[in-house]
Amino acid sequence: MKEICNIIPKGRFAPSPTGRMHMGNVFTALLSWLSVRSRGGKWVLRIEDLDPQRSKVEHSRRIEDDLHWLELEWDEGGLDNSGDAGPYCQSGRHGIYERFLSRLKETGLVYGCTCTRADIMATQAPHQSDGRVIYGGRCRPGCLPASYIEPHKPHSERLYVPDRMMTFDDVVYGRQSVNLASHCGDFVLRRADGAWAYQLAVVVDDAMMGITEVVRGNDLLLSTGQQLYLYDLLGFSAPRFAHVPLVCNKAGQRLSKRDAGMGMDEMRLKYSSEDIIGRLACMAGLIDEPQPVTPSALLDIFDWEKVRKEDVCVI
Repeated sequence: MKEICNIIPKGRFAPSPTGRMHMGNVFTALLSWLSVRSRGGKWVLRIEDLDPQRSKVEHSRRIEDDLHWLELEWDEGGLDNSGDAGPYCQSGRHGIYERFLSRLKETGLVYGCTCTRADIMATQAPHQSDGRVIYGGRCRPGCLPASYIEPHKPHSERLYVPDRMMTFDDVVYGRQSVNLASHCGDFVLRRADGAWAYQLAVVVDDAMMGITEVVRGNDLLLSTGQQLYLYDLLGFSAPRFAHVPLVCNKAGQRLSKRDAGMGMDEMRLKYSSEDIIGRLACMAGLIDEPQPVTPSALLDIFDWEKVRKEDVCVI
């Protein structure tokens, strides 16, 4: 992994506009904003609308409105594409992804895969219950008899991964090691329906937008190995990663957009923006008690050493 030499830190918040933000989304946005702002850096708002069926412009507008209301202002991006690295909506970046997929194909590591999710799940061991789906390599070149290969059948573009350890230092969780073959498996770059996969899009976007720091939930720790592999193959410098605790509901379940009571529409009816920021700051470990505070007021006390490692419940 190459060293980052950028003078000005640059972070990003990259929500998917598939519904209203919830407290978990805002928790991540706040920590990302504080991290770069406390060091005089810039913050980018990127709209990750790769899913055309679920992504809506009205959801993007509500996300922007919520961030303004919370006083989490950005320097680049958003729907108006302010900045030099746009477009900042992934739906407008198809040509960029195509270019970098072609570069990866030149390595000889990309192959067509006709396997469905059902095909892959049928090969999974019964004990794999953590949600990970590790591809077994059925469509790898040389694994199938020639009679089974259907070149005109719709297929995804999949990237071969070696039996290789990817090691990185996470800002919150310290030294991490991920084995590409056993923890990740060959992964998809473009789906059979033509939609771009998250792993390729996020690496290309972060590199092209000059992102030096990625703050996101700890459920994405494993995917960091895949992304570091892509950074290496494409010759990009990797950002530093800070994985943060997940925010859970009172039942201890990770928040989702189905938790209506934790959505920003409901929260804005119950609390002021300063109340919400204060609650999140307390949950993170930045302040001892939940009290009204603005994001700017937290800049002088922000320190990654204070941030909790265990998942947190909404207070």
